[in-house]
Amino acid sequence: QVQLIESGGGLVQAGDSLRLSCAASGGTFRSYAMAWFRQAPGKEREFVAGITWSGSSTYYADSVKGRFTLSRDNTKNTMYLQMNTLKPEDTAVYYCAADKYGNSATVRKRDEYEYWGQGTQVTVSS
Repeated sequence: QVQLIESGGGLVQAGDSLRLSCAASGGTFRSYAMAWFRQAPGKEREFVAGITWSGSSTYYADSVKGRFTLSRDNTKNTMYLQMNTLKPEDTAVYYCAADKYGNSATVRKRDEYEYWGQGTQVTVSS
């Protein structure tokens, strides 16, 4: 059983930066594909960024490409999402997710992820 704990959210102004972290425990972190999803009020949870178990490949939603950077440190069992040039439309609860069998074909698919964190709120004011 994998436990995921997100941190780093907060209230910022448009154009600012934040770095989210997702700390994993209870499993073999390096064997899991990982991702961030987000959910704004009244909207479905959507894919933001994903990374393969080795960290060799990353994937981004078009809405964040060029602004967000995803990375992982398998020695620390932690994944990071560096978010730059934040916009009000980035406001959402951000969730960390883990998929033991994840690959490039499944990394964007919400239903493929077995484990989820409780989320961290990101609010961007205009």
